[in-house]
Amino acid sequence: MNGAATRDPRVPSRDTCVTRYLVDRWAKEKPDQEFAVFEDDETWTYSELKEKVVQLASGLAEEGVNQGDHVAVWMFDGKEAILTFFAINYIGGVFVPFNTAFKGALLEHVLDNSDARVLVLHSQLISRLTGANTALIEKLVSVGEKSESVLPIVNFDTLAQSKSDLPELVRPIEPWDTQSIIYTSGTTGPSKGVLSSYLHIFTNAGPETWHFVTGEDRFLINMPIFHIGGMGITFVMLVRGGSIAVMDTFDTEKFWPFVRETKTTAFFLLGVMTTFLLKQKPSEDDKNHGVRVAFMVPLTETSSEFHQRFGIDVYTIFNMTEISSPIVSTPNPSKRGTCGKAREGVDVRLVDENDCEVELGEIGEMIVRTDRPWGMNSGYYKQAEATAEAWRNGWFHTGDCFRKDESGYYYFVDRMKDAIRRRGENISSFEVEAEVVSYPAVREAAAYAVPSDVGEDEVMIAVAPVEGSKIDPKELIHFLGERMAYFMVPRYIRVLDELPKTPSAKVMKVVLRNEGATPDSWDRESHDIRFGREKLMN
Repeated sequence: MNGAATRDPRVPSRDTCVTRYLVDRWAKEKPDQEFAVFEDDETWTYSELKEKVVQLASGLAEEGVNQGDHVAVWMFDGKEAILTFFAINYIGGVFVPFNTAFKGALLEHVLDNSDARVLVLHSQLISRLTGANTALIEKLVSVGEKSESVLPIVNFDTLAQSKSDLPELVRPIEPWDTQSIIYTSGTTGPSKGVLSSYLHIFTNAGPETWHFVTGEDRFLINMPIFHIGGMGITFVMLVRGGSIAVMDTFDTEKFWPFVRETKTTAFFLLGVMTTFLLKQKPSEDDKNHGVRVAFMVPLTETSSEFHQRFGIDVYTIFNMTEISSPIVSTPNPSKRGTCGKAREGVDVRLVDENDCEVELGEIGEMIVRTDRPWGMNSGYYKQAEATAEAWRNGWFHTGDCFRKDESGYYYFVDRMKDAIRRRGENISSFEVEAEVVSYPAVREAAAYAVPSDVGEDEVMIAVAPVEGSKIDPKELIHFLGERMAYFMVPRYIRVLDELPKTPSAKVMKVVLRNEGATPDSWDRESHDIRFGREKLMN
């Protein structure tokens, strides 16, 4: 099937969507084109990429990694992580990356769940294995300086310079084979390992789904390799025969200089990244770059300001690790809060708790399916009950609440678990946060429910200030009172230097919710500040 048409036209050939054959194809067709540029100015052409991938793949095979094996990867971002990802796939192995923040019971959970015998990791993380149950792990492949461990350790650089012959594949690697197991964030419970085929990751952001990104683009990789935003975009730029610029971590001050130096043409901004960039002091260099496409998730009212200030077309999507960008926008959406419309190739429904379709304009859980075989996740690894629950009635249940307008635009309302109910009113934490971050002194915000002494919830926000600014809770609350329905106005405000986040930049609301209304929280009711009908109540 390599290079030839399949019987099903929805399934592309191996050299269109499978890592091994893509690496071989581009090394032959465009050997001197750059694939990757890094912060230390090192670059890889496609021929150099293949040479490096084959050497490491040979080294891994020499250490006993076979086709179909799961290989755990616990690494910081950068060239070693990308090389490891491709080398594992090159020998038909399954790439199983872990969040570098994992420790303790959560680390033991993913190690056990992964069924990996080999763990590739940075030497700085080895100490976290002390005392952990690593019964399944037989060998460590260590990046960085030598470190002690009770497990056998092989040096990464030694494997990356292997001169061994690469063994033949037992069979061709197929588009429906498992490429990776990506673990969900695990902020509210044990992480679930999302089984993804090559076709799933290809469909997630490939040429048909994100049609406005081409092989001429250089995409900035500024999200972790263990996150679908880092791993997935790296892969789909390989799919396009394009290139990537690798930024080890998102850094507001270094962002634009790096974009200019690397000739980046596309990037992805998640959550507060947009806010950080917009709240930098305007510069005459704001349009001095080659970027033409920016993804902004979620889309807020600042998207127009971003487009005008930086001269970049802004797109947004709705996506998650398990699905494949079912909702995609047109450039510079004018409808505030939209994620776009359903793309071709997916079916989307908004349903109630019984999977019955809600009326147009009403809020329902989004459920999806694709017409391409293997175009979404293949379930959760070794978690049959969670898989059955998510895939009930033949549709994948996202756990996200949306509404749809008469023109077919979808609007994210909230994660089902993040919704707030106050005195009979349903409140979107997303909509509260959008108003809060419009206050000039606020850099980032999280809205969440805390218990009320009269039943249901109270609205609480945690905020972090723009550098050099201070947040006066009383001034902020009056600002919000002019812009929000009275029942949405937060009761509690907590000012923090930084909000607790995962390494993939998601705010860990579960931490904030568990801490509740802390002694340092500002309470507007204690200051007798009320709005709307509240003035007539109590």
